[in-house]
Amino acid sequence: MPTFEDKSFADIQGGGSLIVAWQLKGKPVTVVGGGDVATGRVAHLIAADAIITVICPPSGLSPELQYRVAAKQIIHVPRNFDIEHDLRAASQKPSMVLVAIDSSSASTEIYTECKALRIPVNVADVPAECDFYFGSMYRDGPLQVMVSTNGNGPKMANLVRRRIEDELKQEPFGLAIERLGALRRRIREKIPGSTSVEMRKRMRWVSQISEQWTIAQLANLDDEMIEKLILNIEVGPPSYNHIIAKT
Repeated sequence: MPTFEDKSFADIQGGGSLIVAWQLKGKPVTVVGGGDVATGRVAHLIAADAIITVICPPSGLSPELQYRVAAKQIIHVPRNFDIEHDLRAASQKPSMVLVAIDSSSASTEIYTECKALRIPVNVADVPAECDFYFGSMYRDGPLQVMVSTNGNGPKMANLVRRRIEDELKQEPFGLAIERLGALRRRIREKIPGSTSVEMRKRMRWVSQISEQWTIAQLANLDDEMIEKLILNIEVGPPSYNHIIAKT
């Protein structure tokens, strides 16, 4: 076995969460409760294109959620949550359950049943009854940045997110990423191979463009410029000024 110096590799700090981009498009998600916290959860789910069912009495549905129901963005079941009907005997079990109600005993009961059924669950403001946490989110088109405090300080997460937002809003990152995505898709059409060599070639070429062009230049990338860029794929990525001169 090889031996290594103590400082051969960087130390890794434990105690964190695995932050991932959870793909919920077209998947059923159940939200228990209809107040302010549930309303915030629903906003995240709509952005993720989930199929959302909110279960709570009509009197508990916030004005915004009432609007979402009328706009057919969510489904409202106007009653209290029923574990037997909504979980155990459900014809289609939810991919995720979000609980945002005042009763701690009812919340714990839902959490326990979700765990037994292996359904990921989040009980608002109870970190011990959460398989995952919500963070403070900054969104600019395809760009999403989440700040998490691992359930320790949501308000602090908001503060950090605002600082990040103030910095990122100074340049058109969202548009630059959107146009870079268009370039990647066009390159895959031009070089459709799926071997590791071909994929590395595409990734390396796009990475070079990302590093060599400024954010403003990438945001200015239109379809005509993309076609001119692709003509240079065999000789390396040209500069922005080179492409502009030919446009």
